[in-house]
Amino acid sequence: MVTEDGKAQRIASRIALSITEGVIPRGTKLRSLRAAASAYRVSKNTIVEAYDRLVARGYIEPRHGAGYYVTGSQTRVEDPVTVRLVEAVDIATLLREQLEHNFTVRLGEGRPPAEWVEGSVLKSHLRNIASGHRGLFEHAYESPIGFEPLRQTLSRLLAERSIGVRPDHILLTLGANHAFDLIIRQYLRPGDAVLTDSPGYYPLFAKLKLAGARMVGVHRGIDGPDPEDLARKAQASGARFFFTQSLAHNPTGSSLTLGRAHDILRIAEKLDLMVVEDDAFGDLMPSSAPRLAALDQLRRVIYIGTFAKILSASLRVGYIAAAPEVTGHLANMKMLTIVNSSGYVERIVHAVLNDGHYRHHLKRLNERVREAQLVAIRILRKLGLQPWIEDGGGYYLWVPLPEGIDDIELARRAARESIFLAPGSVFEIEGTRSQRSFLRLNIAYVDDPVFQDFARREFGVS
Repeated sequence: MVTEDGKAQRIASRIALSITEGVIPRGTKLRSLRAAASAYRVSKNTIVEAYDRLVARGYIEPRHGAGYYVTGSQTRVEDPVTVRLVEAVDIATLLREQLEHNFTVRLGEGRPPAEWVEGSVLKSHLRNIASGHRGLFEHAYESPIGFEPLRQTLSRLLAERSIGVRPDHILLTLGANHAFDLIIRQYLRPGDAVLTDSPGYYPLFAKLKLAGARMVGVHRGIDGPDPEDLARKAQASGARFFFTQSLAHNPTGSSLTLGRAHDILRIAEKLDLMVVEDDAFGDLMPSSAPRLAALDQLRRVIYIGTFAKILSASLRVGYIAAAPEVTGHLANMKMLTIVNSSGYVERIVHAVLNDGHYRHHLKRLNERVREAQLVAIRILRKLGLQPWIEDGGGYYLWVPLPEGIDDIELARRAARESIFLAPGSVFEIEGTRSQRSFLRLNIAYVDDPVFQDFARREFGVS
């Protein structure tokens, strides 16, 4: 939910951008406070705050009894918020926008709407923990591998996916990104080659760049990573790690087929590769869906799960399931870097998973995903767009743009209208980028009329 302060900042940024771009010329009188409040659907106080910010930056001036007037065009350099809105197209700014919510329309969002995943399934547990009715424990450091009852529950859930792992070989983390961070810190050094899906998960790319690793993209197809490309690049680069997402892939929505999974594991065995498998949508996907960890039984696969996409991004709980020596190394790394994770939050997740409402929550969430996907595909077809895959089962559609449209420039134009798009280039590694431009669209936001109007204008659809 955007705060009043955030709304004021957003409105000020939009007006500042219009002045900078010359849309609102020098000397123009702005809307009255009442009219602006009605137009932006906010309180009058919010407009007062927005106008005060513009006055402070030199964009407008108040004239006693006459209102507010544009004084001139300021440079983008003097308005970092506006710069961020217009330039929200690279890894760092895309990540920041996921957190700060400056944009009104959020098709580039990586997460589902809060009302899809949080709702009543979390409220009762949060209330009980806060009120002290249950779940309290002594204020002391616990085991760095995490809350044991939750690890026991995860062991049972993974058994349903045919992944056999003991609770003491499961390491709890602060989400999937923390899991990636631990693996990268433990096993990769600056200059090491590492294989990843391309298109792939852009926050992982950022972590690998930060670590000084040399990323080598493996082409991702409808059935999963291209085995021939994987084998060729593994041999040429000398890489020993391959990061991939098997199911409801971010950003393409594709899922691994059984035959492709066997091919990847044969290559990993032959070339001595370790495979890091991200299963961010694990609870939404069928337990029988092909998973590398199920076929390999964690001999060469390090399996990562998270609850950010299913319960709440604010519940920073994820996990790593791996061979004993791997979890041992990573537990030491976790202990050295953050000591341990939050026992309180892990208790909340444990309570939720063992509550009878959780499976009902998953059923409702799946229904929402299917319904939103059908609506999104229908709208995109009317806009002349055809998603690469229509039945991925996750939150994303990978949508090729009409020939001649640059995804980065399109995202910049959208940002000027407070529309947050995720350009496909951010998800691709140099050397594997397709000639055609793509967008990753979150199915929950495609039906926004502001986006549809923007798309009709951009793509020439009447």
